[in-house]
Amino acid sequence: MLAVHPYPSITEKPYTRILFVCEDKPLYKDGDKATLCEKIRNLPEFGGRAEKIYFLSMPEGMPSPRVILAGVGKKEDLNAESFRRAAAAAVKAAMEAKEEVMGVFLPDAEKSLLENHLVKGLLEGLVLANYRFDAYKKESEIKALQEILILTDTASLRHLTAMAAEVQAVCTATHLARSWVSIPPNDKRPQALADMLEKAAVNEGLATRRMGRKELTQLGFGAMLAVAQGSDAEPCLLTLHYNPEKAADKTVALVGKGVTFDSGGLDLKPPAGMEGMKMDMAGAAAVTGAAIALARTRPSFRFIAAIPIVENMPSATAYRPGDVFRAYNGKSIEVMNTDAEGRLILADTLAWLAEVEKPDLMIDMATLTGACMVALGEDMAGGFTEDSTLAQALAKAGEATFERCWPMPLPRDYKKLLKSELADLRNVSTTRNGGAITAALFLQEFTGKTRWAHIDIAGPAYLSKASAYCPAGGSGFGVRLLHGLLTDLEETKML
Repeated sequence: MLAVHPYPSITEKPYTRILFVCEDKPLYKDGDKATLCEKIRNLPEFGGRAEKIYFLSMPEGMPSPRVILAGVGKKEDLNAESFRRAAAAAVKAAMEAKEEVMGVFLPDAEKSLLENHLVKGLLEGLVLANYRFDAYKKESEIKALQEILILTDTASLRHLTAMAAEVQAVCTATHLARSWVSIPPNDKRPQALADMLEKAAVNEGLATRRMGRKELTQLGFGAMLAVAQGSDAEPCLLTLHYNPEKAADKTVALVGKGVTFDSGGLDLKPPAGMEGMKMDMAGAAAVTGAAIALARTRPSFRFIAAIPIVENMPSATAYRPGDVFRAYNGKSIEVMNTDAEGRLILADTLAWLAEVEKPDLMIDMATLTGACMVALGEDMAGGFTEDSTLAQALAKAGEATFERCWPMPLPRDYKKLLKSELADLRNVSTTRNGGAITAALFLQEFTGKTRWAHIDIAGPAYLSKASAYCPAGGSGFGVRLLHGLLTDLEETKML
């Protein structure tokens, strides 16, 4: 889909070209491109404003049918995200114009415009926007482009080819995660979702293992099985394994919440709150997508991705408020709300990984609390960890990918809010306030001494309306964040 080609001429092949225009700075040194951009920039209806698009039809007989000019905004605002959004706007314009192939001229007016993070952002915008989820439509009016050509000089060819390959590997893994989240719940009940995730992982060379109810019972996954008992769908724990031949002596564990549909259980959600609950497995989708992206880019460390998958339903066999269950690590949990099910399936999985795999780093990702969405809005995740180095790295990766992850506190005195008179823990706090924090503190009880972070993606996991480079539906949030974080930790030797 994304390919890099040397390009000496503006009229070489018959496909639409994309140029980027800044409000107050030339972005191209080539005379023809620079002159064209300057002329169009001065039009009052365009001006190079951020994400603004201008179509220019070429004269009859020219090989290129049109040029699309994409505004990036003012010089002072130029960053990876501004180029990511401008590139996405250009792709969407080409898709709406029913193009199949388009060529992209990268800015080249000065060296600073070819800085890695700016070019990477632009390439990401191209791939992320070139996506449609139309599997359930008889006909689709808009289709993704078949090919996007990056047109560059010979000197930059090798470097850009390597960068484009990595961007495509990670961003198409994001496409996978988006699609899994958007699939309706009747087509992704626990075993069906496990089949999808496992097939995609195997295709990338990852080893897999699936544990069903019988084995989970033998292991002592009491909290996870409690959630699952209200549904006639069999639960499972899917694990994905990456073990390079010359692996560094480090192991990373990733955990993704996989509730294929969350009715709330006996604490039934209201209809409006239940409508979007097919997305409650977005953590599982993001972790699987990140595992696939990592398998494609081949880090030196080992990793295991663990995905507990259940359906939370009300029935005569459903778990009840007031029930007490024992988790994998032996701690008893008094269920005070059956709609706080995600932390229960994560608790067993985290405890099992900490004891059996003994990872150097463990990260879980989950659509865990509405409280986190209230605190941070729909565009930002909450990051919880007591490791300040890890917190900084997580925030840095969030800024680099624009999958922002805001550092949140883990005050130990708040643990008293999870105290139960009957069991070791309640599954919800005694107060409504600080719900995202107490949920994270609950999970911490099952991590042992493992270096750990929890990422609450309740806000950004699903889009009710399209964003700059993602249509409405599953966003795939977390794939690029996790890949960027772990790649950076490996490169800086902070694993």
